[in-house]
Amino acid sequence: MKKWVIGLMLTMLMFVGMNGISAESMNKDVELTDEQKQEMQQLQQESLEYEKSIIDKYVEYGVFSQEKAEKIKNHLEERYAKLEENGFVPKWDKKHHKNTWGDDNDGDKHDDSDDKDDDDNIND
Repeated sequence: MKKWVIGLMLTMLMFVGMNGISAESMNKDVELTDEQKQEMQQLQQESLEYEKSIIDKYVEYGVFSQEKAEKIKNHLEERYAKLEENGFVPKWDKKHHKNTWGDDNDGDKHDDSDDKDDDDNIND
């Protein structure tokens, strides 16, 4: 049952992310009760452990290095700590930064903003 609930939560989070929920659509004046905070804490902890186990599987399968996995896990733990600090009410009023784990798809650590767009040179 717990795995089903966590799976459902992760699916909902992915759906919310794809639909672009913005800070303007959130009620910023919400304060959860102690009981609600405890429930959210339990669910968030379960979700955190589940996500960490997924990262561990990626390491086992050779998708991520141990170093990259630790960076991702640290990021997840920092996100959890921030949620806990905010009383388990998400604060999505800041812009997200692309590529928070330090490298892009080809492994280079550089800023792509100066790269020419391949689409600009189609007729060349």
